[in-house]
Amino acid sequence: MRIDFTKMHGLGNDFVVLDARNPALAQALPAMDAAFAAALADRHTGIGCDQLILLEPSRAGDFRMRIFNADGSEVEACGNATRAVGLLHGAPARIETLGGLLCATPTNAGISVEMGQPRFDWDAIPLAYAMDTHTMPLAWEDLTNPIAVNVGNPHAIFFVADPYAVDMARLGPLIETDPVFPERVNVNVAAITARDAITLRVWERGAGLTRACGTGACATAVGAMKRGLVERAVTVSLPGGELAIEWREDGEIVMTGPATESFRGSFDPVDYGIPAGSPD
Repeated sequence: MRIDFTKMHGLGNDFVVLDARNPALAQALPAMDAAFAAALADRHTGIGCDQLILLEPSRAGDFRMRIFNADGSEVEACGNATRAVGLLHGAPARIETLGGLLCATPTNAGISVEMGQPRFDWDAIPLAYAMDTHTMPLAWEDLTNPIAVNVGNPHAIFFVADPYAVDMARLGPLIETDPVFPERVNVNVAAITARDAITLRVWERGAGLTRACGTGACATAVGAMKRGLVERAVTVSLPGGELAIEWREDGEIVMTGPATESFRGSFDPVDYGIPAGSPD
């Protein structure tokens, strides 16, 4: 049996979505592991994506979303993917993730997602040892004193004059894999352009430099708000487009932006060396 997939993106951050809420597909789909996810995500020999998204039934929400980065690692949250599956679902939904329960609602401006409350404690990021996460006493060349935020996954945010002048291809993986971040980290470089506007680039843990990162936009906006650099509602401009981020008075982060379906197709697991419906 061939496996159906939907190719989607949020501001160019692209996904292969497998909907295993369908019992027939769930039975035919091989068990998902890092090797299989990475094979599907490969842009040369697979379908190609930044993240592979697996939808499953859930007792905690309307459905469960599992997220695999391009390197096959399973991660807790992805804001752009949440908007994408919200569009695919077509109605308000409570989505179970490893990072917690997220609520996605279609709006005239795209999909609005309640992303939960940020965490700033060093052991919630997590960091390897205790330190001030508001102004971390660390530097990687010219990138200094980041703020660390967990918004379902870990982020380090550096405020700079020009994010596009930073050599992210070199510094991104260096910071991502630094031992101070035992679960690795997403690396954000941002410039404040107005009291309600931020320009951002993100090196995503396990995916590299992407055109947009929803959790990165949330973490960066909240980090800037925490430092008093911007108001409680901002527009975050990424290479792929813009996201609206609000940090409500009740502590909830709300992200609003577009999502797009690119195309649909199917694949045979045998082409990846995995018999359909086999154990991993």
